[in-house]
Amino acid sequence: MTFQWMAVVTVLYGEIGVLLVLCLPFISPLRWQKIFTISLWSKMAVFWNKIFLTIIVLLIVLFLDAFREVRKYSSVHVNEKAANVNANAFDHIQMKLFRSQRNLYLSGFCLFLWLVLRRTVTLLTQLAKGMTSHAALETQVNDATEAAKKYMAENEKLRETLGEKGSSKRRESAEATNEKLKKEVEHLKAELQKTSDALQKANNEVSAVKKQSEGLRREYDNLMKEYEQLQDSLNKAEDKKEL
Repeated sequence: MTFQWMAVVTVLYGEIGVLLVLCLPFISPLRWQKIFTISLWSKMAVFWNKIFLTIIVLLIVLFLDAFREVRKYSSVHVNEKAANVNANAFDHIQMKLFRSQRNLYLSGFCLFLWLVLRRTVTLLTQLAKGMTSHAALETQVNDATEAAKKYMAENEKLRETLGEKGSSKRRESAEATNEKLKKEVEHLKAELQKTSDALQKANNEVSAVKKQSEGLRREYDNLMKEYEQLQDSLNKAEDKKEL
């Protein structure tokens, strides 16, 4: 077995071992999540995708090469007469065919388990996140339930306390509130009346000022007419003197 196929077999055994460990029932996904978050794995995660794709490409190349070899040696037909004449050649071809089939199975299973390993790790990580979220939600629900029970108990105590004090105090409180509201309404009415009186007074003053301005305008017009008449008479008197 050549070096590359020894490497494929090693990777295949390693994949089987890792998958068996990942499938152990007594190791929870949360523990795997803690293992995956170790600083060493965090540093390797940067190169993980590149390593994954590289190994995928190599395994696909080896699988295609093994498939080509299987087709090559399967197409060689040795008849019985030739096999009797040259038995060593027939055995050699069968040996090559067996090796190419073995390599095909090794590379195929290695490629398949590599994809399964990647998917298993992804599912474990998602399951761990889901379990963490579920635990957090369960804690919140329990806290909310406890708080609701506490508030309900306090509300029940308050109802009992109010029931013991009787309805007379509630009526007195309502009457006091109504009396206070009535006083506020009367105060607002008084303020509104004052505002209305002030507005009416301001309107009256504006009307008086308008009337005064009209009278002044008329007096001004009369004075201007008298001034023009006097100016005309003065001009006529000066014209007569010149003559």
